[in-house]
Amino acid sequence: MKKLLIITQVLLVIVGCNNDISNKEYFLPPPTTYNYKEINGVKLFYREAGDLNKPTIVLLHGYPSSSHSYRNLIPMLANNYHIIAPDNLGSGYSDHPNPDTTKYTFDLLAAYTEDLLETLNIDDYIMYIQDFGAPVGYRMMMKNPKRIKALIVQNANAYLDGLTPKRQEFFKNAQQDTSQKELDFLYSITSKDVIINKQYLFDIAPENYKIQSPDAWTHDLSFLESESDRNIQVQLFQDYYTNLLSYPTWQKMLKETQPKTLIVWGAKDLKFNANGAKAYLRDLPNAELHLLDAGHFAAEEKTREVAELILKFLEKNKIK
Repeated sequence: MKKLLIITQVLLVIVGCNNDISNKEYFLPPPTTYNYKEINGVKLFYREAGDLNKPTIVLLHGYPSSSHSYRNLIPMLANNYHIIAPDNLGSGYSDHPNPDTTKYTFDLLAAYTEDLLETLNIDDYIMYIQDFGAPVGYRMMMKNPKRIKALIVQNANAYLDGLTPKRQEFFKNAQQDTSQKELDFLYSITSKDVIINKQYLFDIAPENYKIQSPDAWTHDLSFLESESDRNIQVQLFQDYYTNLLSYPTWQKMLKETQPKTLIVWGAKDLKFNANGAKAYLRDLPNAELHLLDAGHFAAEEKTREVAELILKFLEKNKIK
């Protein structure tokens, strides 16, 4: 009888445990969807995740990448926010109109991205910018700063402090030197070797190469296989100096509007150095600054840390 009682109690414990497991809530991220929207006769691609009724975070990508660079960050944010990550016109899965007939500028990229968000009925949003995402995002912000509920800056320049004199000269020459030699040089830096070794692995110590997923450059290079696709990026290099000339205007806007701002910057970035991150504090003294042990692609290297900083910052500022 005593043995039967013990067996019964053990069975009850097991059943109870099973009930606990079956009733337990797991906070898994919502699925990411992969979408196209026709804008002015071309198709733009965007990734989307999360509840439409929650605040939207728009993730704007850099060079030479696409929304693919946020594939790991999106699910970390999507439980709490609605996420939109578009591919620029001419990048990733968005259409790549022929650069012989379409002149690629940052004004053009910003206009298409703005039209996409309007088509998706996104009136205001949190804006995350990295690399090329800065000149796209700041052009959008200049049109209506009040749409930006918060700003997240990740290795995204708006100050000359973040560019060495040599780097500034590179962008100036790209615009002003129309020689075939300069054109060939710009074309050469869109090559496979340069993308891998002078972009993704450039500011990472060899012992840390395992941090950077080869999926990143493999994906990017699949959209840089043709001469036409590479020339799209060449045209954007040629237009980039317009951003440096616009820095004072962007700085004035930031100073006047004082957006809630989080700066998460890969401190080992040699192209957009950490002085560019610190410079934001001149105009945004209340901004929150974090220098990470990472390079230019901090969201690839330190995805979890970036996500935690974003979630804590937005919660602290009651943007939820």
